[in-house]
Amino acid sequence: MDDFNGRLTKDGIRIHDAPDFAGMHRAGRLAAEILDEIADMVVPGATTADIDAAIEAKVTAAGATSATIGYRGYQHASCISVNHVVCHGIPGTKTLKDGDILNIDVTVIVDGWFGDTSRMYVAGKLGRKAERLIQVTHDALFKGIEAVRPGATFGDIGHAIQTYVEAHRMSVVRDFCGHGLGQVFHAPPNVLHYGRPGTGPVLEEGMFFTIEPMVNIGRPETKVLSDDWTAVTRDKSLSAQFEHSVGVTATGVDIFTLSPSGRFYPTWINA
Repeated sequence: MDDFNGRLTKDGIRIHDAPDFAGMHRAGRLAAEILDEIADMVVPGATTADIDAAIEAKVTAAGATSATIGYRGYQHASCISVNHVVCHGIPGTKTLKDGDILNIDVTVIVDGWFGDTSRMYVAGKLGRKAERLIQVTHDALFKGIEAVRPGATFGDIGHAIQTYVEAHRMSVVRDFCGHGLGQVFHAPPNVLHYGRPGTGPVLEEGMFFTIEPMVNIGRPETKVLSDDWTAVTRDKSLSAQFEHSVGVTATGVDIFTLSPSGRFYPTWINA
């Protein structure tokens, strides 16, 4: 239930109080722990349905709630997006092949707070092009996070991501964006992963939102399949995404969804 007691900016963005950060840390940590724990399931021959079932079981065992089951008719505890799927991939019975890359996105509700995060995984051996894509996408997320501080703008975040990605001759997806969250799943603002410095709403202490750039090796255009969920690259090029939930602090940024096991970036898979 949404019992928000803070204030709203003129742009409709919620400003949370200091105690709210603790709630977001609890929710974010659980989401990150679950993504740590299912990592060993991502192997050739596994199905995304089996991975999703394990995620749902872990959410239930923690006494939490999946934010995605029942959301606009969606029936899974995760979105699992393989290779050229940009986002909102539906778990199914198709088996993973050696070299497949996939984004797994989980959102949980803990004591009314939403923890939302995603990261990349590799089934088997990671190819060189895919490794470069994953590295650029990961680093682009943190370029955006580094731009978060009071007085900066959301355009600063998008510009930091866009310029980094395009310098590596890749493209930022325009059709999907990050979002505000807290005691609701989606709220203002839309957090674009491209933009001009100094534009958009000004960041204030107490804002909570996701940053979740989707990066394509090829062109940025996407299309949504007939299931009304799965978004793919129009040119069938590989796509990658990383997502953190963050809060603006008095001096900078607080990341709510850090991996407790240090498994956010998948270099450890082939170690």
